[in-house]
Amino acid sequence: MKTGLQQHLKLPAKKQFDSQANWILLIHYPAQKKIFAELPYRDAFLARLKCIGRKKSDTSPITLDLPNTSGSHISLASIETTITNFDLLTLARKLVDEHKAHEPEQLGIVIAGFEKNDTERMAESIITAALATTAELPRFKSRNESKKYIKRIHLYGARISHGFKQTFAEAEGNALARSLSMLPANKLTPTDYLKQIRQLARENKWKLEFYDTNALKKKKAGAFLAVAQGSPTADAGIVRLQYKPSSVTRNGKLILVGKGICYDTGGTNLKPANYMFGMHEDMQGSAVALGTLLALTRVQYKYPVECWMAIATNHIGPKAYKPNDVITAADGTTIEIVHTDAEGRMVLADTLILASRQKPKLIIDFATLTGACIYSLGTAYSGVFTNKDAWIPTLVQAGRDSGERVWPFPMDEDYDKLIESEIADIKQCSRESGADHILAARFLQRFVKNETPWIHIDLSSSNRKGGLAHIPTETTGFGIRYSLNLLLKKKVI
Repeated sequence: MKTGLQQHLKLPAKKQFDSQANWILLIHYPAQKKIFAELPYRDAFLARLKCIGRKKSDTSPITLDLPNTSGSHISLASIETTITNFDLLTLARKLVDEHKAHEPEQLGIVIAGFEKNDTERMAESIITAALATTAELPRFKSRNESKKYIKRIHLYGARISHGFKQTFAEAEGNALARSLSMLPANKLTPTDYLKQIRQLARENKWKLEFYDTNALKKKKAGAFLAVAQGSPTADAGIVRLQYKPSSVTRNGKLILVGKGICYDTGGTNLKPANYMFGMHEDMQGSAVALGTLLALTRVQYKYPVECWMAIATNHIGPKAYKPNDVITAADGTTIEIVHTDAEGRMVLADTLILASRQKPKLIIDFATLTGACIYSLGTAYSGVFTNKDAWIPTLVQAGRDSGERVWPFPMDEDYDKLIESEIADIKQCSRESGADHILAARFLQRFVKNETPWIHIDLSSSNRKGGLAHIPTETTGFGIRYSLNLLLKKKVI
């Protein structure tokens, strides 16, 4: 869904208020009475404030309908500039949600009373929350229910020269990630997934290579193939997409890696029913990697970018891999299988080997990898790991600035004792430790070659009841906004 933006430096006059039926106002709290007194329909605004009687900045919207022919529905909040970006995005989602029942095609946004930098920040939060509602997401109801989307946003009180290009790019990438992740497993098999990726590659002029199981056998990618062998259909493989900027002004390459398990039964170690429900979203890491590639393409990122997606299904069956199996990864590392539900680190191991052979300046991998990360953080944060300790403050700050928050975990070498094997080079995981998210990261780091800088994001906030920050759906597509902040604002490479 394409949404347009019109910017107006001045605040709206009565004519503008009367021409639109849905408005969001975000006002600097100390100046709220002065600003409302200067707006059209001042009496309605001031009466509503008096009725509410709030003595501090808002954490939830105030609503009213203007006494005009359009019956303009207003959601507003008065806030301090000290509000965190996460809380600001959460408030923005609430402000937008107040218009959900109206299904507006036009939305007016008023930002007033802030200094220039804060005005841009406030406007960006409302725009990104509004764009999050325009994502066309899968629906399979037999009754055809048409839905209207916001076609145009009218921003008053700001005129930003960049036109929020990054915000629109992030929203498009996030919408793609959520849409793919919500598809049921029978609608997004590895075969279906590859078809959609091919279409995107054609549209965006990405070069595509697909390493199917025969190609991976030649590459001796036994870790990936161990997971894939349980599938009754030989449709698993590793996708490699390549984006090249029109003019390369920087040396080096960025590689994005994503776990793409289209359904995870747990394999031979079959999941119980409550833990298997929702496992069609176990491919969300690959969808986030793909959505990040799309967003970087839209902003015409200056570095070449590759996106490697490990696509498979973790099936139960007579050919499925088993605990105590010993398999060999593409780099010759032998792995003792402990639990077949730790399949994500297996498919990622070979993918990281192949990707890091390209000697990129940075690898970022995304994966819905461990329940241990959810137990540690809940679903409001995602876990972050890196082989560059000096980056940790930057990684945390990127989460705070983007509103997609992350928290780091230790990567000390002594954790490796828990995955030492008596029969192979390494165990896939441990049967004893509760720190599986850390062990998984230590396991993956082993397969990142050539001393490549590496960031691993364990997506514990990929699904959150009630949504997260600006995202209104339980499937969050977490990671795209974070990654663009890290790459474009923090410039880690």
